[in-house]
Amino acid sequence: MTTKAAHSELRYKRVVLKLSGESLAHSGERGISMEEVGDISAQIKQATQSGCQVAVVIGGGNILRGAQFSGRSSLINESTAHYMGMLATVMNSLSLQDALEQIGCPTRVMSSIRMDGVCETFVRRRAIRHMEKGRVIILAAGIGRPFVTTDTAAAQRALELEADVVLKATRVDGVYSEDPEKNPHALLYDRLSFKDVIERNLRVMDATAIAMCREHSLPILVFNFKKDGNIVRAVSGENIGTRIEESAG
Repeated sequence: MTTKAAHSELRYKRVVLKLSGESLAHSGERGISMEEVGDISAQIKQATQSGCQVAVVIGGGNILRGAQFSGRSSLINESTAHYMGMLATVMNSLSLQDALEQIGCPTRVMSSIRMDGVCETFVRRRAIRHMEKGRVIILAAGIGRPFVTTDTAAAQRALELEADVVLKATRVDGVYSEDPEKNPHALLYDRLSFKDVIERNLRVMDATAIAMCREHSLPILVFNFKKDGNIVRAVSGENIGTRIEESAG
């Protein structure tokens, strides 16, 4: 698809792209893979060239998860562990920022925790202005509070930034009736309602994020980012992945 064609068919003007920390690492590994970061950066640039305004929320699970210290026997307080996880998201965000700027895509990291000299602090109006100027914004450190997942952060920032959709990037083609890695005959859903997701206990995003999107009629598109070009296909409205909205009809 050419840039001109993508622009003319653009379905979403502004999106929040939710990436797990693991998306920056090779499957089953930890840390940051420059190959994976490069592939994601190229797709994000392609989406911005289509005319879409892109905000990215990244997890930190490839480096550290605050929840891994949730046991009472841990020497690290769970709240402290969650702040450590937020710092991991900042590391991921900085790596993605540099990769994007290396390929000519202006980018700003905006953190929910003030980190002068490292990145900007998140300010809603400033974030919107960055996007209006064609910059990608990467939203780091969740919402700056412990016990809140980056899924919930993505939903909240999408509402604050008046995004048209939350794009949930995964390594599978969408939402399945069962784990497709365990059951190759699992059914891939094309559309689901928020009610379906809740009643069937489908693991799309955490319950708080789902409730927030449902309350504000903010759709979610779950898709496979590992297929080259799928991010721009998603923002262009092509029929990929699983779309979750108030009514699945």
